[in-house]
Amino acid sequence: MLDIQFIRDNSELVKEKSAQKGYRVQIDELIEIDGHRRTRLTQIDELRARRNAQASELKQGRPSDEQIASGRQLKEELSSLEIDLALIDSDYQSLLKAVPNMPLEDVPVGASEDENVVSKQVGVKTEFAFAPKSHWELAEAKDLIDKERATKVAGPRFAYIKGGLVELQFAIMQFVTKTLSDETILQKLIDENGLNIPAKPFTPVLPPAMIKTSVYEAMDRLEPRDDRYKVGEADDDLWLQGSAEHTLGSMYADEILLESALPIRYVGYLTSFRREAGTYGKDTEGIIRMHQFDKLEMEVFSTPETGLDEHKLLCAIQEYLVQQLGLPYQVLQKCTADIGKPNARGIDIETWMPGQDKYRETHTADYMTDYQSRRLKTRFRREIKSAQAIVDVTAPNPAIGLVHTNDATAFALGRIMVAIMENYQTADGNILVPEVLRPFMNNRTQI
Repeated sequence: MLDIQFIRDNSELVKEKSAQKGYRVQIDELIEIDGHRRTRLTQIDELRARRNAQASELKQGRPSDEQIASGRQLKEELSSLEIDLALIDSDYQSLLKAVPNMPLEDVPVGASEDENVVSKQVGVKTEFAFAPKSHWELAEAKDLIDKERATKVAGPRFAYIKGGLVELQFAIMQFVTKTLSDETILQKLIDENGLNIPAKPFTPVLPPAMIKTSVYEAMDRLEPRDDRYKVGEADDDLWLQGSAEHTLGSMYADEILLESALPIRYVGYLTSFRREAGTYGKDTEGIIRMHQFDKLEMEVFSTPETGLDEHKLLCAIQEYLVQQLGLPYQVLQKCTADIGKPNARGIDIETWMPGQDKYRETHTADYMTDYQSRRLKTRFRREIKSAQAIVDVTAPNPAIGLVHTNDATAFALGRIMVAIMENYQTADGNILVPEVLRPFMNNRTQI
């Protein structure tokens, strides 16, 4: 969520930017309730100070009837104010959490995804001397995908992935992990993009596949709820996450990190789940839009000063990975209406799919500034020298700030395999293996 002081100081700007993102916000009401809340907090602090002073006096001897009556009255007044504050705070939090993050200045203003801006196209669209097939037609001929039996077992939008396609997925995973651990590659991308951040490698992580309601809400990724899977009964208080960053980005909730530990860069692999609500009839063939899918997701925790450079590094990594696979693609700068509520900036990569004769989204990169960390209470401590990465959150220190968070797709494995299948198909229906993946498939050249 946004800093309330920023909203107080920039109320008209917040209204304008929120409207650009498609959110109707009640800023005037929020500021009014904020005033009432601050008044109650001041009154409560004053009463508590009087109670503490009175308690000190009572330690001097036996209290008089007058002192007892006064203490009782203070207790009742304090209780009444605290009840009132709880009601005010409930409305205050609801209104504050409804305010979206502010888009950065370079985000295009637009009312829908149709107004996203293509910033560049890289590579030549693959051409064939034959009519290219869709990935579904290729997979069906070689028994690489079985949706019919998966539907029998789990319902529509599930699939069995088989044979060479599974080997291809495992090869992609190894390729990504190797690339993101290579400081030479990272330094090259940093230098090429003029970034002022270290070439610190990514740590691979297998994160939890389930997330608590309170944590999901703090990440501001629970909505729309009708696209999420709730686990079991209400008592379970667990959801199946919709992407690895949901449980990666929340892992340092209620903690203070040392500045010297930042940036913290993770690449997480997870099987994720979405209902794909509202997509009835879309992409019913193949594995483009599934209820269950595998992803490699990058997550970065950084200082505010380096957050935007970390975002640009993630975008550069995404392009590098697609280029290494030899796939044509285009880069989209997402407009205000499409970047998402917690995001300050969003970049997509769409990879060319010749079997469908269109570019399809394969990657997204989101920069959230401190919007998520404020609700998660993920902070960092400046200028502290220690071997420990995490320190006592209760220790007083004025040099404590909120981390900035970034997440970005390394590969949505199903979608990138679709792109490989369609771009690397042969006339006889085989699928060539991209050269960079062959070492991870025993130098196999085709499927």
